[in-house]
Amino acid sequence: MKWEKLRTPCYVVDEERLIHNLEILRGVQERTGCKILLAQKAFSFFYAYPLIRKYLAGTTASGLYEARLGAEEMGGETHVFSAAYREEDMDELVSLCGHIVFNSFAQLEKFGPKAVAAGVSVGLRVNPQCSTQEGHAIYDPCAPGSRLGITADQFDSEQARRLLPLVSGLHFHTLCEQNSDDLEKTLDAVEERFAKWLPQMKWINFGGGHHITRTDYDVPCLERCIRRMQEHWGAQIYLEPGEAVALNAGFLLTSVLDVVENEKKIAILDTSAACHMPDVLEMPYRPPLAGSGLPEEKPYTYRLGGPTCLAGDIIGDYSFDEPLVPGSRLTFEDMAIYSMVKNNTFNGMPLPDLIWRDRSGECTLVRRFGYEDFKTRLS
Repeated sequence: MKWEKLRTPCYVVDEERLIHNLEILRGVQERTGCKILLAQKAFSFFYAYPLIRKYLAGTTASGLYEARLGAEEMGGETHVFSAAYREEDMDELVSLCGHIVFNSFAQLEKFGPKAVAAGVSVGLRVNPQCSTQEGHAIYDPCAPGSRLGITADQFDSEQARRLLPLVSGLHFHTLCEQNSDDLEKTLDAVEERFAKWLPQMKWINFGGGHHITRTDYDVPCLERCIRRMQEHWGAQIYLEPGEAVALNAGFLLTSVLDVVENEKKIAILDTSAACHMPDVLEMPYRPPLAGSGLPEEKPYTYRLGGPTCLAGDIIGDYSFDEPLVPGSRLTFEDMAIYSMVKNNTFNGMPLPDLIWRDRSGECTLVRRFGYEDFKTRLS
């Protein structure tokens, strides 16, 4: 299929843009010896996994289903971290994963011996209590009262001393869409708070949130950070970015269904912020839209909204060179990440088609969803 013939709404993942990101990530691995994993929580379009496995070391998961997906479709290394594990999942997890990271000494005591007996490398997620984020408290694992990561004071308990021989690595994840200067600050805190236990670790996982493939990202600084920890502690370094793998590598195509007016012109689209791009409301942010401008920058300004009953199902205000009319097609950019993994069928909204655009520009329908996908979730 050709781009202009695609049915809307649909997500389009672009091979050329994805390869651009993967080549950057592979370069970091080759120059430093670190291993980079795909964080599936951001991008689980497994149609692309055969391509991604040529570049990255494997996948990381947030639970059993993602672990299964990574092991079945990607191969390579499979890592998992969860804030807490269910007992009924652990037998399968130890069969799928080479690394399992625990979020408390209680969980380590409960499941660690089973994991070690199965040959799994066991890790602990630590909280260096070093917040580097501004404006996104919901994504700050170092915020006061965070449930994510073990603080250094908990390592001095009798339980911790008894269980630490089971542990081969430390994991921290403190960043969200950030540059490597924030990683440097985080490493200072990790070394200050956990230096006593770092010498016994075979690996250190820097987690995700590294915007490595963004145009202004300081890759040399990242590589200095990796070498610093390798040289100080002799550990294998892992990174597990999600966004960086598919940043700017996807689109969401949509069509205008109607134009209404209430103090301003409002275009109702066949895509929904609440259903198809939930980070627009959760983050919140204004997604990039090809060919548009800021409100009043171009001659025709519209508020763009979805067709659901949610009054706040608003994508944002944009301006255009030409008027929007029913049938006008729009292309939202940077829609590969945190879109298809978080979408939903609220109001019975159909899920967008999944499309792959190859390097020649040809588009392939990977999956089309229908009524049964909506119905079977409900009973």
